[in-house]
Amino acid sequence: MAATEPQAEVRASRVSVRALIALAVVALAVYGLDQFTKFLIVKNLTENEQVQAIGTILQFHFVKNSGAAFSIASGSTWVFSIAASAVTVFIIGFARRIRSVGWAVLFGMLLGGTTGNLTDRLFRAPGFAVGHVVDFIQVAGFPAIFNIADSFIVASMGLFIILTLRGIGLDGRRATTRKSTPSDEPAVAAPTSQEPDADQSAVIEPASAPEAHGDGK
Repeated sequence: MAATEPQAEVRASRVSVRALIALAVVALAVYGLDQFTKFLIVKNLTENEQVQAIGTILQFHFVKNSGAAFSIASGSTWVFSIAASAVTVFIIGFARRIRSVGWAVLFGMLLGGTTGNLTDRLFRAPGFAVGHVVDFIQVAGFPAIFNIADSFIVASMGLFIILTLRGIGLDGRRATTRKSTPSDEPAVAAPTSQEPDADQSAVIEPASAPEAHGDGK
């Protein structure tokens, strides 16, 4: 039984190729979709121009955002450039520890969305690391204008809540399953016999034979 402990450590340190592929595919898909839609908007619309997609429910409204997602904290672009770079480096370094496809999809959406907006901040006007992010999605009743990258960043947070509530860890197992896993230490067997009591161990001496009486003759 003790030999199973090294085996458990090997399984824990093993890289999940399936999870890495899922993370990479999702991240590339999100990044590509984000950059492609921004390219179409910049090419076909002028800044502040609005186009109805589904009446007034969904409109494409081209604006440039110097802040975070949903135009939060405008004017602090360099701060968000540093933060997005840190998140990107963290996810890439952390990816090899992920063995759950669900968590891989989560980090893939977060990585794709983060790098999508980071690309805008690094390479768009007015300059490196202070570029403005292209936003264009406007939904009726929602106060902010956003883009595809913002949508997937928020979706990754929603998936994080779902996985956490379901108790699914980075290894893909539920918390209850991990708790019910038998321990690697062998169980101590209960003694099958008891020591004899002192009274039982006493040797019962046989009764002495009656003395022979002479016949008196």
